[in-house]
Amino acid sequence: MEIGTVRLVNIEDEMRGAYLDYAMSVITARALPDVRDGLKPVQRRILYAMDELSLRHTAAYKKSARIVGEVLGKYHPHGDAPVYETMVRLAQDFSMRYPLIDGQGNFGSVDGDPPAAMRYTEARMAAIAEELLADIDKNTVVFVPNFDGSLKEPTVMPAKLPNLLINGSSGIAVGMATNIPPHNLNEVVDATIYVVDHFGRCLDAGVPFEVMWARVLNVPVEADVLAASLGKLKVDMRTRVSAEAAKLAKRPADEHRAQALLNIVDEMVDIPPDDLMGMIKGPDFPTAGIILGEDGIKSAYTTGHGRVTIRAKAHVEDMRGNRSQIVVTQLPFQVNKASLIEKMAELVRDRRVEGISELRDESDRQGMRIVVELKREAQPKQILNQLFKYTAMQSTFSINLLALVDGQPRVLTLKMMLLQYLNFRREVITGRTEHDLDKARHRAHILEGLKIALDHLDEVIATIRKSRDAEAARAALMKNFKLTEVQAQAILDMQLRRLAALERKKILDELAETLRLIAHLQDLLAHPGKILFLVKDELSELKAKYGDERRTKIVTEEASDFSEEDLIPDQEIFVAISGKGYIRRIAADSFRLQRRGKGIAGTVAKEDEAPQILANASTLDQLLFFTNKGRAAQTKAHELPDVGRQARGLPVSNFLTVQSDERIIGILPVRSFDQTTYVLLATRGGEVKRVALGEFVSARAGGIIAMSVPEGDEIVAAILTTGEDHIVLVTQQGQALRFSEGDVRAAGRTAGGVRGIRLAGGDGVVVAEVARDDAEIVTVTRNGFGKRSTLADFPVQGRAGGGVRAMAVGARNGPIAGARIAKEGGEIMIVSSGGLVVRTPVEEIPAMSRTAQGAVIAGLEKGDHIAALFYINGRSETKQGPKVPSPTDISPDAPRKPEPPTGKAGRAKTAAPKPNASKTSGAPADGKKVRKSAVSEKLQQAEAKPTSEKPKGKEKADTAGVANSPGSDKEPSPKTAPSPTKPTSAKKASTTPSVSKQTPPKSQQQAPAPETRRVVYTRSEEPVTPPPARIADSQRQSRQQGATKSGKEVDSAKKNPTLLSSIASTLGEKGAKKKEPSSAATPASPPSRAPKPSTKKAEPSQVSLPLFEDKGSDGPGKDAKKK
Repeated sequence: MEIGTVRLVNIEDEMRGAYLDYAMSVITARALPDVRDGLKPVQRRILYAMDELSLRHTAAYKKSARIVGEVLGKYHPHGDAPVYETMVRLAQDFSMRYPLIDGQGNFGSVDGDPPAAMRYTEARMAAIAEELLADIDKNTVVFVPNFDGSLKEPTVMPAKLPNLLINGSSGIAVGMATNIPPHNLNEVVDATIYVVDHFGRCLDAGVPFEVMWARVLNVPVEADVLAASLGKLKVDMRTRVSAEAAKLAKRPADEHRAQALLNIVDEMVDIPPDDLMGMIKGPDFPTAGIILGEDGIKSAYTTGHGRVTIRAKAHVEDMRGNRSQIVVTQLPFQVNKASLIEKMAELVRDRRVEGISELRDESDRQGMRIVVELKREAQPKQILNQLFKYTAMQSTFSINLLALVDGQPRVLTLKMMLLQYLNFRREVITGRTEHDLDKARHRAHILEGLKIALDHLDEVIATIRKSRDAEAARAALMKNFKLTEVQAQAILDMQLRRLAALERKKILDELAETLRLIAHLQDLLAHPGKILFLVKDELSELKAKYGDERRTKIVTEEASDFSEEDLIPDQEIFVAISGKGYIRRIAADSFRLQRRGKGIAGTVAKEDEAPQILANASTLDQLLFFTNKGRAAQTKAHELPDVGRQARGLPVSNFLTVQSDERIIGILPVRSFDQTTYVLLATRGGEVKRVALGEFVSARAGGIIAMSVPEGDEIVAAILTTGEDHIVLVTQQGQALRFSEGDVRAAGRTAGGVRGIRLAGGDGVVVAEVARDDAEIVTVTRNGFGKRSTLADFPVQGRAGGGVRAMAVGARNGPIAGARIAKEGGEIMIVSSGGLVVRTPVEEIPAMSRTAQGAVIAGLEKGDHIAALFYINGRSETKQGPKVPSPTDISPDAPRKPEPPTGKAGRAKTAAPKPNASKTSGAPADGKKVRKSAVSEKLQQAEAKPTSEKPKGKEKADTAGVANSPGSDKEPSPKTAPSPTKPTSAKKASTTPSVSKQTPPKSQQQAPAPETRRVVYTRSEEPVTPPPARIADSQRQSRQQGATKSGKEVDSAKKNPTLLSSIASTLGEKGAKKKEPSSAATPASPPSRAPKPSTKKAEPSQVSLPLFEDKGSDGPGKDAKKK
């Protein structure tokens, strides 16, 4: 078309054609790698330019700008930035599994730092890159003109190694993209060798492919088709052969030939994928990491498409102070480390991940190390799961095995990639062999001419001497000795020293060697199978030279989405429900250990707000709630409100459907619902029922039927059992029945119960517990009396019996409020209706006989009574029960020494004086030895220390053991004085100290102080002796209180000699003729009803802590009443 001619075209067609040309250019000449050498055009040109510059791995480095300029000026007419970026990536060991360029300088980092400018960095080829260019000058690949036609460049590299698999490739073309992961060199070589062995056995050595297929079909046309498709082992050979076989199958006469064709093709190329995966385990990324599962790998290798999940490698290290840290040493492929740490910090700031206290990057030349320090209460496993879910510590890699095959983009399988590489190497070796053969033949031809000249040396010399010039000599030699022009010229060029005998032998030996080489090369060309085995030998050598161990670990566990429970830390909690129906969960470390005695007001003040149900669980547990009407509901523990210690929580109705006429009586924490664990329900009327735990798996917030309760009766207890336990039922009137769980047949949810215990008139069951002979039973009455008895004293009886006496009850101690199975090392928590919370170790509760009445373990105000009793030790000992931390775990910072009191509040503080140094202890009435706990022994040792502040003439009266119950059939006789007790320091409230024998002078006495508000106390590790003035103040308070006591209160005080002494002292001031003697180091003759000695130390003035520690409280402050 002439210039200036205007031609009308359809813009749609023109755009379609122009864009299609652009797309094909991008696909074939820019974005996609070639299946043969695994390189893109720009990568190939960089390596070829460096080879032309002789920048081999032994050469000196050259400036990167020099290399980029060479590439731009000769082969790649594009921008310098893309060329340099490609060159940098080929040198990064975190991007390439086997880097092809050896860089010197800043070539970037895994943090995403940019490389230095090309004028600063230097580079040369890596040793393994030279293997890709080996034999490039031996006519092994096709060369084409460069962009301006001045030079030639290769279309592909000879590639001794399967670079596409070992280094992978990624690129985005037009309408398609490739993402091939890197692999381990050793594994790829092993798989390639396996294919060679399998394929080589199927080759008929020396027979061309087309001839072999012609023997199968015996049809020339079909043989030509097969020769065109199979002769070069193209990727689509199976498809074309299958199509050809389908044509033959349509003709009944050719059906057998079609099947034979398919069988041979299957034998040649259909290698089982499992065989290849047995050698190539999966991708092997340069940054290592962990691949989860094998399904994605197998899908990618068999179809060309797949997805694998890569996870960072991390481990947990212990730190000081019972803390831990997560250390990340490997990251998923192509993850930016700096961005990852920033994302972690962002999650911590946004409170999406809690429990992280510090982040550090400790990476150095030794390797990667990201440190995530955790808080003391954090759970490393849950923190890791959260980081895997919310950060790039776990990412996916989409595999798309797309590459250029004969200039066309094709999706390949692993087997086809190996076959394509083998076919290419066969072609390369064939071309190299032909090149070497031509060169060997040429040399042999010259050597044969030299041999002729040496055989006729005199004639050759004469011919040359007779010749007029070199041209005449050459023509004469060619004519006289039948030589070619090349041979004649070689004779003329031969030096005279070659005429020596030794030189003659060298020529003859070289000729023989050359002839042997020619025969070998001819044999290779005649037998294609031998060429493939030559490929195998070369790969074995490269494996020994460059092979290394796999970096990426593959685990069989398949990746899955993290559930809500996977992201929740496994924390110990207490679930509390108040009498008013408010529910909350509290962290276990909010509790602090207390000694038994007079508690203080906790976080509640009203009766309906005191905790009536307390269950120990984990945040990962399912909670089963049982109501008194026989319904069961379920919710997750972590869904309950985690409120502060002072908050009431939320109404139970926010989580469960509870009718207006029913209330929750028990909470069971459950991890899994199985049929080997049972729920035992007990009613107030004495009925029991056993249901498999698996029956409640369908329980939801709306509730389901758990038991059909008779009219007028209600459920009072729900416990977990193993199916082989002993059950103890305790009634209000002090009866207890122990029977085997097997006596109660397992029933369905909607069934009713059977008779568990025979009750007397007006009696009712208050608790059901699982009994064990190695434990004890702690029984507490409504008026604050309690004791512990060994379970061995409770015989196993049949179901529906009347049981045995568990505790003597009467008007003095009141009916049974609760009982719990406990062990030493555990704790008993008592909650009164007025909000008083007392928590004491089990071993500090008096040990008494089964029929004893008990001792006061909780001092109650008038009108107050015990509302709830809880045992805290380990979690439920059935296999469904969660674990509970030990008391030291619950209160890591208790007990602590209180600070000295100051101000008015400090003047109201009193403490017990130092006790006597007596170390004797009482013995139980039944003669049984009771082992002292380690806590008691330590307390005695602490109390035995001398105190310089002890007032002269003052001596603390020893407290006697608890009084024997009226129902006891034995009267003990104490042999020794009770052991001294450890004094308890007080912070901001007056307690009742022990009263000394002598009364201080009136000058030291003060007016009775009004009653002060009860506040939080902690125990001191050292005894504190108050000044005399405060002792006198305490004595006046004791006298004032003793003067107002009723006869009933005086009777209850008989079991406490300290209190008895105080009352006697008060009565003496009012004119009493006789004082009641107090206990002393030298015991007096025992009275008719002597107090029953206790194995426990005599209790000093008791101080208790609230249910939940208020760490921010500084004492009563303004709340303290003024005198």
